[in-house]
Parts: sequence; structure tokens; C-alpha cells
Amino acid sequence: MPEVKRLLILGGTAEAAELARRAGESWAGRLEVVTSLAGRLEPRRDLAGRVRRGGFGGADGLARFLDDQSIDWLVDATHPFAEAISAHAHAACGTSGVPRLVLARPPWRRAPEDDWREADDMAGAVRILPGLGKRAFLSVGPGSARAFSQVEGVWFLVRVIEPPRHPLPLDEHTVITGHPPFTVYDERLLIAEHRIDVLVTKNSGGVATEAKLSAARGAGIPVVMVKRPPPPPGHLVDNVEAALEWLESRL
Repeated sequence: MPEVKRLLILGGTAEAAELARRAGESWAGRLEVVTSLAGRLEPRRDLAGRVRRGGFGGADGLARFLDDQSIDWLVDATHPFAEAISAHAHAACGTSGVPRLVLARPPWRRAPEDDWREADDMAGAVRILPGLGKRAFLSVGPGSARAFSQVEGVWFLVRVIEPPRHPLPLDEHTVITGHPPFTVYDERLLIAEHRIDVLVTKNSGGVATEAKLSAARGAGIPVVMVKRPPPPPGHLVDNVEAALEWLESRL
């Protein structure tokens, strides 16, 4: 019997779920797949392999987990804006010697007819927004939405996957829930129904939430686009196929 190797996927994205499924199927009996989720959302019921939830306790805690669980490889397939866990993975793998791969889907690209106002970070988006509109579709997640608490004269439509545990510190706003993927038709209806005149979003990339950009383009409204933070150093791929090839070269 060949030795069973262990892969830890830092997940929470569609790409992480696909990688877990395909790696488990490709190397059944040779590779044990463990997916770690931050714990803020309920895990997908169809998530393949073993699943753990919750934090590690920083880079040192993750390094201990890698050693205690005899992890052979780590793939960081977290959200492109999950800076903290990505930095912890970089440090922990450096300490433990576990090879690490970053799987980050490509960012969205501006179309010629798009009206994007790019911001380096959320603070930059807060500064840009008031001059662009009065009814904003805020699609940045509940944690980042709090950055807009000091913005005056703007009504917010805030979309989240699950209802916030605590009220958002926004003056005038409505919270709605929805789980991607979203269609262009539904996003157009949302913009029209709430008389949205500006969209605020992160450049997360991916097809599941891209429809809002097409809807904003069709409605002729500006988009405040928050740029991605730079990824931590290390080998990076932008699709699951390349991640599987990276694993195959090590198996």
C-alpha cells in the first residue's frame, strides 16, 4: 500500500471546493484532503474530504497544526482579500517546511464601457463614494461594510450571504441576503428596484458574482472598485487545473 499523503486546503471559495473534490477523486487512497474554513459561514454540504472549522491561533498555531497533523502540502485557496490567513500560511509553512501553493482566481478586468473608480483599499473607497451617488449598492461583505459608518448622505443596500450577527453601524441602509451565483437579470432588477446610482465592490474575481458588474454597466452607473491586496510571496496559480498539476508533480 502506498503511503497516504495529506493536503490541507485553506478554503471558503468555489475554487477550494472544486480542488478538494477533484484531488480526492484523482488520488483516492493516496491523498487525504482536509479543508479548513474560517467558521463565519455554514460549510457547503457537498464539500469533499474532511472539514475543520475555526481559526488556528495565528501563524504559530497553524504551524503546530501542520506538524501535529503531518500535513504534506498546503494550498491557500482563500478569498483574495483574506490577507491575515494568507500571511499566516506563508509564515507557518516557512517555519514548518511544508510546501505551499496559492490558488487565486483572476481579478475582474474593466470593459471599455465600464465606469470604474479604483480605490487602493476600503478607506479609499469611503473617500471616493460620496461624490458619486446617493444610493449605493454595497457588496463588500459585512465586515468591510462597517468602514462606511461615517459616510453621510448616502443610503446603502447591503447584500450579505447570511444575516449579520450584530446591526451594521450605517445610518440609512437595508440589508438583504443572497447566495451566489447571481444572474445579470436579477442584478438589473435589484439596481432598478432600489434606484441604485453607484456600486461599491471588491475586485474578488470569479463568475459567481460578476453579474453585478454587467448590470452596473447596463444601467450606466459608476463602480467603486477596491483593488486586491498583493498576495504573499510564493508560487501562485489562478485555476484549479494548474493546482492539480502542482500536486501531481509532488505525488
